[in-house]
Amino acid sequence: MTEAATSDFEALLRRALTPIDPPAELSVRMETRLASIADAAAGELESWELGAMRDPRNWVRPAVAVVAGTAAGVGLVVLRTKARSKQRRKQSTSLVDLAGRTVSDAMREARRVWH
Repeated sequence: MTEAATSDFEALLRRALTPIDPPAELSVRMETRLASIADAAAGELESWELGAMRDPRNWVRPAVAVVAGTAAGVGLVVLRTKARSKQRRKQSTSLVDLAGRTVSDAMREARRVWH
């Protein structure tokens, strides 16, 4: 390869690998969908009857509801915690302080999602 081809290739790679920001509404759409999944899972579990536990064939829907609801709840916690990361970084005085603030923010979001 010639020097010119190498520099062109490097420039193309640099342009191709430049990070891009997701659309602003993506976070809102994801949060809305995750919340609706969590709500649907909670509704499925609320409508489920304990008497149906005797038959293992009836365990699939509640099990799927638990898994889907848990995954959606965790996704909501992560999404909301990540959304405030810049604010926490500005307020933190050290790496340990940042870690503490992040954990406490995640715990607060977890309580908010599951209550």
